[in-house]
Amino acid sequence: MGLSELKLETIAADRPHETVVVATLNRPDAMNAMTDAMFTELEELATAVDDDDTVRALILTGAGDRAFCAGYDLAAADTLPSLGALGMLELQERAARSIAAIRSLRVPVIASVNGAAAGGGLALALAADIRFASPAAKFSCAMVRIGLHAGDLGISWTLPRLIGPARAAELAYTGRTVGAEEAERIGLVNRVIPAESLLDEARAMADDIASNSPGGVQLSKRALYANLEASSFAAAIELENRGQALLTRTDDMAEALAALGERRAPNYTGR
Repeated sequence: MGLSELKLETIAADRPHETVVVATLNRPDAMNAMTDAMFTELEELATAVDDDDTVRALILTGAGDRAFCAGYDLAAADTLPSLGALGMLELQERAARSIAAIRSLRVPVIASVNGAAAGGGLALALAADIRFASPAAKFSCAMVRIGLHAGDLGISWTLPRLIGPARAAELAYTGRTVGAEEAERIGLVNRVIPAESLLDEARAMADDIASNSPGGVQLSKRALYANLEASSFAAAIELENRGQALLTRTDDMAEALAALGERRAPNYTGR
């Protein structure tokens, strides 16, 4: 299913131009909290973006000015005990698939965090490649305060790799909230940007990414992510070598060299 055919209720998808998609979590009255429907729609959105060769970057943000995403909607939490073990596992796996689908997109993902990012909302922000935050942004994984653990939707994997194991342990064990300034200082976000220009800056970054060769960007992302799990420096080099050899066979590589010699902007086609 293509992007134009998506029928989404919890997410608003917009294309400011052909190469960039802006996906807005669209439940502002509930602080854009996650529901079973949102998990399904995030996965559908990721599939549609991956299937569209014209898309070169995805921006995630939240509707309103209170929250990026407040995590799972606790209004639905009362029904969780009645699901049974296998029913709860099915819901958990559907939620995890939605985060994994966003993280594994071949194109870069920018999270424009305009408010609270808690629990699953933090997991979604961490699934992005780049995070911008407004001064109102807040980050927390306070699952220990409601009888759960912080190993949820990939947080126990992504958070230590981003801010280090000791800082991740502090946040996981205390459940405390990190404000925007601290988030920037510890590397949780790339930068803090005034609220009125937050989305514009995310779009500018997406445009900057989209101006580069699609294959070069996509294989850069693949190398960075795969080599987070590489067993050795030699294994990382091996993956890098294969990527470079592949890209020198593309039309875009020839176009880049021609444009450089002719002192003009390249016209990349993704081929």
